[in-house]
Amino acid sequence: MVTIYDIAKATGFSPPSVSKALNGTGGLSTESREIILKTAVEMGYTPNMTARALSTSRSNLIGVIYEDYYMLMGFKHPLFSEILNSFRTVIENGGYDLLFLSRTLGERKMTYSDHCRFRNVDGVLILNPVPGDHEIFRLVDTGIPCVSANEPIAGISTVITENISGAKEGMDYLMRLGHRKIACISGPLLKTAPAAMERLIGYRESLAENGIEYDENLVEESRFWHAQAGYEAAVRLLSRTTGFTAIFAGNDTLANGIKLALEDNGIYIPHDVSLIGFDGDDNGAFMTPALTTMRQDSALIGAKAAEILIRRLSGHLEVETVRIPATLLERGSCRPLL
Repeated sequence: MVTIYDIAKATGFSPPSVSKALNGTGGLSTESREIILKTAVEMGYTPNMTARALSTSRSNLIGVIYEDYYMLMGFKHPLFSEILNSFRTVIENGGYDLLFLSRTLGERKMTYSDHCRFRNVDGVLILNPVPGDHEIFRLVDTGIPCVSANEPIAGISTVITENISGAKEGMDYLMRLGHRKIACISGPLLKTAPAAMERLIGYRESLAENGIEYDENLVEESRFWHAQAGYEAAVRLLSRTTGFTAIFAGNDTLANGIKLALEDNGIYIPHDVSLIGFDGDDNGAFMTPALTTMRQDSALIGAKAAEILIRRLSGHLEVETVRIPATLLERGSCRPLL
């Protein structure tokens, strides 16, 4: 195995200078650093991460907590998979590796906090945790640097979509098309996972600004975020009213189930009812007709979360909430009223 002493001998620099170049520290000139790094690559140098962890108390490991209680899609989730890919790119460019954290290790059950200590992770990405999970709050209380990329968690920085303004923009789009009787099928309305509540607020704000009274008879809450829940919510809505010309869906996966429920009842998109979603994932693009939706910038969410966590690991202690705007994707599922 090639060591820093071998590189020092080959380049003529001292071992401490080689160490500084490889770790990105110290006051070396750009030219000296490039010579050392180029030689290290040519010699096939691989860092000894165990030794580095012992000498720096850093493992260069970032833990990821990812649960999927309400979507039941695992790593196929269209939004969170892209957040993870983007987060991973920035984190790896920063010299870190990812490690998924669970509540078990083999047959042994453990808390997230215990797992973090066992693996000696430097920081944690919290993505889509079980709503109200007290283990998450206990993890935050340990002081391990954390960032959330899905929902606000007290005490740590968060990167999330502008749900209220995004929902309002989608509703305003329907208003411009002439729709006034607009139903809403939301996700689960939980205080601990507020995306659905925020989108409902945007729905209501658009109604109010357009002089339309809120009608709770036109609003139905889904029990989960998946397509089957959207189908079931649409069936409940249709059982009490068909007096609407458009539906605002809490996300694209719900919209998929809503469309199927409407078709099973002889109602077709967009001829009979316009339909708009929220996410911008590939599933909506391949619906027939393709789903008009508010697109979340999941790649930017993941990248920003990684940048914030890296700054936190560098000593930046400020807690911040970054809201990423959603953008309208006009496709074929909405039509103007004559």
